Amino acid sequence: MKRNVGFVDRIFRGIMALLVIVLILTKTVQGGTAIIFGVMAVVLLFTSTTRFCPCYMRFNIDTAKNKKEE
Repeated sequence: MKRNVGFVDRIFRGIMALLVIVLILTKTVQGGTAIIFGVMAVVLLFTSTTRFCPCYMRFNIDTAKNKKEE
């Protein structure tokens, strides 16, 4: 799987995921919105940790400087 998420993008995704999780845990966001935000946080954490974003691949976007494939 080719990495296509760069360092800054990765950090931003991680921070946004943590922020969403905090909003859910403090019950600032509730109900259906909390579920949608929770799914979004999981996706952000997944793409942040794997450094791979399927949407980036689909639209041929690459923010990673290292072009190695794993």
